[in-house]
Amino acid sequence: MSVHIIDEANRCLNCKKPGCQQGCPVHTPIPQIIQMFKQNQVMEAGEKLFENNPMCVICSIVCNHEMQCAGHCVLGRKGNPVPFSSIETYISDTYLDRMKVTPAEKKDKKVAVIGAGPAGMTAAIILAQKGYGVTIFEWKDKIGGVMQYGIPEFRLPKTILERYRKKMTEMGIMIRPNTTIGAVLKIEDLFRDGYNAVFIGTGTWKPRNLGIQGECLGNVHYGIDYLSNPGAYHLGERVAIIGMGNAAMDVARTALRNGAQHVTLYARGKRVAASSHEVAYAQLDGAEFVFGKEIKRITEQGPVFCNSILDENDKVIGCEKEEELIPADSTIISISQGPRRKLIRTTTGLEGSERGLLIVDENYMTTREGVFAAGDVVHGSKTVVHAVEAAKHAAEAMIQYMEKLD
Repeated sequence: MSVHIIDEANRCLNCKKPGCQQGCPVHTPIPQIIQMFKQNQVMEAGEKLFENNPMCVICSIVCNHEMQCAGHCVLGRKGNPVPFSSIETYISDTYLDRMKVTPAEKKDKKVAVIGAGPAGMTAAIILAQKGYGVTIFEWKDKIGGVMQYGIPEFRLPKTILERYRKKMTEMGIMIRPNTTIGAVLKIEDLFRDGYNAVFIGTGTWKPRNLGIQGECLGNVHYGIDYLSNPGAYHLGERVAIIGMGNAAMDVARTALRNGAQHVTLYARGKRVAASSHEVAYAQLDGAEFVFGKEIKRITEQGPVFCNSILDENDKVIGCEKEEELIPADSTIISISQGPRRKLIRTTTGLEGSERGLLIVDENYMTTREGVFAAGDVVHGSKTVVHAVEAAKHAAEAMIQYMEKLD
């Protein structure tokens, strides 16, 4: 691996206007990192990566690189782009274990972070490094959010998240697992107990339903629920998946690794929402794809489809009358997720959109004074790196807000 990434690093042109950096949502200084790496400054490069993106190890593994850094590399126009993700993985993984946590000068203000997903972890790390007392409230038993419960082990080893937990503990971050804010404890209680600001990074964990007959049957499941604990499900040999996004690809690959023999994904039109790499991996694992199928209802024998009617632009404009039952032992619906509304219902002054997403201003403050939010709970389901980008801005806004408090 080391020889490979050294050779790849040597291919970097060190562009004056690096497209790779512009293509990265958090604008990682890629040419500078590569130059540091070539000069054997691995720890210095790792520190710079972590400062720019606390989730750099994870992003180097799960990001859609073909649409971001690699997709904007000038060498990719006529050949192969520099695979910076591999270089970043080596540097960040090395740095995470060796990084020395220097206690910051403690401030007299503390912050509550609701949700230990990528947005919450990012905000917590930034605020802790600035000396604020940080407590994370996580409704599940482990940190990571979608990284822990939504991305399969074969794509992201969960040992990485345990390493993060240890480093966060060294930073002085307190973690309360199995604690739901909006149930026994509410946001008002956090302010009562002396928290000066609150960050919400609860993500989108409510599956979007189809609203069709058969969704309540015992052999029908939702993708996000299945990915949380695949071992709890007995899908049988034939599995039908409704949806073709990145999460649906993870569902398909996970099902094939857990005993399913025939896994087929279905889409209404001809478009695949997932990245081409994720599609390719799903196909390599044995998943099949069927397009132009409108789901009508689900039975215990399998889903019932009709053929979609498409216009000249391949837009679905209708459905044929004839229906077709596709035999399947289980049907999994994976067509996106939305946020849970518990916090909105239990917090005075906290408002959301029609979709239940939290409303924030340009400083990521919600409609409730002192409460900030970022990530999927604000923008809807996106990627880890987009959650990091938003959480960085929110954390800086929180610091400015708290410094103005008496």
